[in-house]
Amino acid sequence: MIPSDLERQLAFLKEIDRLKSVVRLSPLIDRSRRENSAEHSWHLAMYALVLARHAAGAVDVLRVVKMLLIHDIVEIDAGDVPFHVPETHAGQSERERLAAERLFGLLPDAQAAEFRELWFEFEAAESDDAKFAKALDRFQPMLHNAATDGGTWVECGVTLEQVEARCRPPIERGSPVLWEAAARMAEDHYRRPAQPD
Repeated sequence: MIPSDLERQLAFLKEIDRLKSVVRLSPLIDRSRRENSAEHSWHLAMYALVLARHAAGAVDVLRVVKMLLIHDIVEIDAGDVPFHVPETHAGQSERERLAAERLFGLLPDAQAAEFRELWFEFEAAESDDAKFAKALDRFQPMLHNAATDGGTWVECGVTLEQVEARCRPPIERGSPVLWEAAARMAEDHYRRPAQPD
């Protein structure tokens, strides 16, 4: 018996509940715990709604929100790989591609194709929508780190140069205004005198 579209959609929705268990390195701003990937995706969707007027190009906010809500679903299978831990990066792109095929493949064919296309568009970061979505994905952790006295920057011994190399190109392409804000936050953190332990 072939599952109905509704059965496939419900199976997908049950499966993506697992994203709530993928713990990221980033702390919550209140430092009570680390955020999970589902929270990160929701937060980014809110960033898109709130910050859309700062996009470098003309963006379709609904498409940006869709990209942000689905961009990390692949972490259910592939895990979250922080850029501060380079030894975990090998093979991540392929793991994520396979995860996208499996997870979005749970949906009815037309919906699976739409989600896959949005995911690949986000990854490529060529369209104005994807550039802005990618900018927000890099901006949010910078805001968290700046608001938590360095957060993962301190924890992982990340330099200002490493932050700029990783974050400046995608943020600046998607929103020069947000890059200016992010650069100020990072510079303010790195200029502060070290606190004694």
